[in-house]
Amino acid sequence: MRTIALIPPLLLLAACGSPAGKSAAPPAKTELTAHESELLKIRLTPEADKRLGIVTTRVGAGAAGAVRQAPGEIVAPAANSAGVPAGAAANFQQLSIQQATADGEVRRTVAQAKLARIALDRAEALVRQEAGSVRARDEAAAALAAADAAASAAHAQRQLLGPSIASLDDQRRLWVRVSLFSSDLSVIGRRAPVTVHALGDAQSSRAATPVDAAPSANAVAGTVDLYYSVPNADRRFRIGQRVAVDLPVGRERRGATIPTAALVRDIYGGEWVYRRTKPAEYLRQRVDVVAEKNGTAFIGRGLDIDAEVVTTGAAELFGIEFGAAH
Repeated sequence: MRTIALIPPLLLLAACGSPAGKSAAPPAKTELTAHESELLKIRLTPEADKRLGIVTTRVGAGAAGAVRQAPGEIVAPAANSAGVPAGAAANFQQLSIQQATADGEVRRTVAQAKLARIALDRAEALVRQEAGSVRARDEAAAALAAADAAASAAHAQRQLLGPSIASLDDQRRLWVRVSLFSSDLSVIGRRAPVTVHALGDAQSSRAATPVDAAPSANAVAGTVDLYYSVPNADRRFRIGQRVAVDLPVGRERRGATIPTAALVRDIYGGEWVYRRTKPAEYLRQRVDVVAEKNGTAFIGRGLDIDAEVVTTGAAELFGIEFGAAH
């Protein structure tokens, strides 16, 4: 691996209230180490360590499965597994017309079934009184069966169109559509719950469960759609909203756990922590984050159990190392 020697200037800070004529000792010194692109070991004076408010915690143990984040879209749930969810790409004006037509067909067929039931009851009463023919009764029974079948078909067709447009914002549960490349389906735990995040709002995370929906895919893009049901009693999500979905990948692995506050990331996306090696002495160390959940990061490799890492003050140490002001 190509190494880049990074030798930032020493941070010279004048101590407040130092005696006149005496140069104050620098509050922080950096020392090169011989690995990981010439990392720097940071030594703070006790005063600087206290002033920065450095807080450390010991690395714990835990287990978590790897996750892969994929884009998702909030869609209106289908009434049954044969229905088609309605998302941002749906033509809601056309859908509302279809729903109104289907609602009218349901009412018409239900009225016809009621009328056929009355006709059959009348025909059966005439047969009992020996004033009507058996054939007329059988014809009335057949007409009722046809009317019931038509009503059932109308109900099924209406269900395929999903909830009414006016009630879309009142759904207590919505669906999330995730489009994945076909090659990724084999590594995704398709029957496992996932986590849904609103973009730009880390506090909106909530669990979603897989649902059976009509199969859909995009042959041009080579993607297949997966659907998950997410609670929405607080109306946090809206139809057509873009979200991020954490999908489980592979089996659960055991490893180290640290607070997510201990993580710092460089401009290339590399993930690091500052490990305390001695009192007021810290070394930046690369880690492999398997997953993050509820403020806890699961580390696949890079840290030993019971090591001390910085939770409060990690950003300040990063600034000291690279000369950035904080």
